Amino acid sequence: MSAPEAVPQLFEALEAPLATLDRLPRALWLGGMTHAQGELVGRLEALEAWRQALLAGDVPADAGAANGWPASGMRAALLACVDGLGLAAYCRAREDVTDTVLQSLLFHLDLVVDYRDRGASAADAQAMALAAFSADWAERCGDMDELIAAFGDLGDLLKNTRWDALRGLLRSSEWREVVRIRRLIERLPALARIIRSLGRARQVDDASASSRALQEVVEPASVLCTSARRLRVPELPGETRGVHRAGRIARMLPSEAMLLGHPQLRLIWHARHAERSLLCYEDDDHLQEECQRPAPVLRPSLQPATARRLEMGAMLICVDTSGSMQGGAEAVAKAVVLEAVRCAHAQRRACHVFAFGGPDEVVEMVLGVDAAGIAKLARFLGQSFGGGTDICAPLERAIARLEEAEWQLADLLIASDGEFGATPALADRLHAVRRDQGLRVQGILIGDRETIGLLELADDIHWVRDWRRYGQAGEGQPTRGEGAEAGGSPVHSKSLTASYFPGALRNPESRSRTVSPEAAAAAVRAGRSSAADAAETNSAHPMPPTRTDP
Repeated sequence: MSAPEAVPQLFEALEAPLATLDRLPRALWLGGMTHAQGELVGRLEALEAWRQALLAGDVPADAGAANGWPASGMRAALLACVDGLGLAAYCRAREDVTDTVLQSLLFHLDLVVDYRDRGASAADAQAMALAAFSADWAERCGDMDELIAAFGDLGDLLKNTRWDALRGLLRSSEWREVVRIRRLIERLPALARIIRSLGRARQVDDASASSRALQEVVEPASVLCTSARRLRVPELPGETRGVHRAGRIARMLPSEAMLLGHPQLRLIWHARHAERSLLCYEDDDHLQEECQRPAPVLRPSLQPATARRLEMGAMLICVDTSGSMQGGAEAVAKAVVLEAVRCAHAQRRACHVFAFGGPDEVVEMVLGVDAAGIAKLARFLGQSFGGGTDICAPLERAIARLEEAEWQLADLLIASDGEFGATPALADRLHAVRRDQGLRVQGILIGDRETIGLLELADDIHWVRDWRRYGQAGEGQPTRGEGAEAGGSPVHSKSLTASYFPGALRNPESRSRTVSPEAAAAAVRAGRSSAADAAETNSAHPMPPTRTDP
C-alpha cells in the first residue's frame, strides 16, 4: 500500500519565502521583519549569511551584497567598522554575542530614518548611524576584554538581558578593585596550581606524593641457608680403598719392604721412593662440613601505594578577613577568592567561600559568573577587612557541608596569616573527617611564620613570602628580591615555631610529654598539701633556736 500523498497547505506557497525565519533565532525575528531598510526576504537571507559568517569568526564581506542589505552606499564602511573593532573574533562560536551584534546593527541602521527626519542628508545620516554603532561596540569590546581577562569564558553573561546590569557594575569602584586583584594573580601563578589541585573528583596520571596508603609488595631477596656436605680427605687414615703408587713408607706393601733386604734390589727401592712410585695402600676418610650460602627468595614488604593524584572537585574556601589581614595580606586573600571563582567557572566546579572574622562573623558566598554573582564578588573584593579572628565557626560550617552529597569529594583551603587557634575538640573532629573521608586541607600562609593553629589543621602550607608588596601602597614598588627592603619577608624561613619552639607543636611527641589540665591541677594540689603537712609538722616540733655570737 503506497503512502498517501501530502496535502498542500493553503498558505504554503505564500510562506515559502519566509522559510529563513526557521533558521534564525527568535531574538532576530522582530528586528529582521520590522527593519526599515531593504526588502523583507532579501534582508532575512542577508541576516542569515551575516550570522553564519560571524559565528565562523569571519568578516561577512560578500554577505548581503546580492540581497540589497545593508545598502550598497554604507556596506563598505560597515564592514570596515566590523573589521576594525574585531567583532568577528568576539563572535566566533558564541551565538549570544553574535545575535547581540546583529540586533544592535538593526537598531542603529533603523535610526537612519530618524536622522533624516531631523534634517541630515542621506550620507550624514548613514555616517551618524555607523559612528553610534562603532562607539557602542568599542565600549562593549573593552568591557568584554575586562570580563574575559577576569573570568575567562563568559557563557550567557553577554546577553542583552544581562548586559545593562553589568554595565553599571563595570563602572563602579568595586570593579576597579577586581581588575587590580586580577593583575595581582598574574604575579602569583602558584595560586592557580594550588586551587586546581583541590577536590577529589577526577584522577590524573601523576602519582600522588601525599598518599598514605600502603600495599604489600613481593620483591626478590636473598637469605643465608645452612647445608652440610662431606669432604673427602685423601691419605687420611681411615678406609682402605685399594693399592696405588705413592711415596708413603708407612703404607707400602710388604713386597716393597722385601727389596730393602736385598743388596742389589734395595737400590731399586730407593729409586721408586724418590719417584713416589712405591706400591702403597690407598686409604682416605670423609669430614662432615656445614656451610652457608645465599639463596634467592621472595619476601613480602609494605610500601607506599602509588595512588593517582586527585583533583578537579568541589572547593571549600575559608578566607580570613580579620583586621590583622589589612594591607598586602588582604590583597592576596582576595586574589585567592577571585582565582577560585575563575577556576570553578572555567572547569564547572562547585565553589563555596566562607569569609570569617571574629565570633559570629562568618559570611557564606556561593559565587558564580553571572550578573548577581559578579556583583556579590565585586562587593566582597571592594570591602576592607577588620575585626577579630575565629576559625571555629567556618570550620564547623565547612564540616557540615562535607556531609552533603554534593560536597563529599570537596577539599578545604584556608587562606590566612595563621593568627588563630581551633579548639582541641574541633581539631580532633577535623582529623576524623580527614581520616574517614579522605579530606585534604591546604593552607596558604599570608604571613611571616607558621603558627600552631595553622600547622595543626593543614596538611600542606604554601607560603606567600612577599605578601607585603601586594598592598595598595606597594603597587609601584619593585617586585624582585626576597628581603624586607623589596617587600618580602624579613625572616629566613616560615618554620620559626618548629625551629625554635618544637615543644609548642601539637604533634604526637609533644602530646605524649604534655599532661592534661586536670593532671596538672591535681599535681599542684598535691604539692600544696605536702607543703601544708610539712608546715604543720614544723609547728608541732619546733627546731631549737640557733645560737648566735654577739
